[in-house]
Amino acid sequence: MRNISDLIEQYLKQILSGSPGGAIEIQRSDLAEKFSCVPSQINYVISTRFTLEKGYYVESKRGGGGYIRIQRVDLPNLAAVQRHIQMSVGEQIDQTAAEGLIYQLEEARYLTAREANLLKAAMSRDTLQLKLPLRDEIRAKLLRAMLVALLAR
Repeated sequence: MRNISDLIEQYLKQILSGSPGGAIEIQRSDLAEKFSCVPSQINYVISTRFTLEKGYYVESKRGGGGYIRIQRVDLPNLAAVQRHIQMSVGEQIDQTAAEGLIYQLEEARYLTAREANLLKAAMSRDTLQLKLPLRDEIRAKLLRAMLVALLAR
């Protein structure tokens, strides 16, 4: 059974996919009421699952008429994606940032679910059992090499 965070995420993504401009504005309280949860649960989902690393820009206005605006940041053509990878990865990358980039590429359909799962397994700190900063340096080199190979197809 899926938990409430998964359901909220799925609902927001469904609304986003049907939005002509790739953006939605929601009221935190309305969404909390719809899912019978506290507004902080909505904050948690948005702050952890709709990040810039995962391809979303979030703007929030608090107060009486407050809202949360979620904008999908689409990756353009392959050349731009490759530049984005070079800029995002750099000389070091931590596991969270690597997984965010992988997620973004999968969402944009540059990677299949299987490829994304393999990359995540290779990027895991359980797989790369090395001391920092060496672990983040090796992760960056591996991720860059694997993505270049996968996107060159």
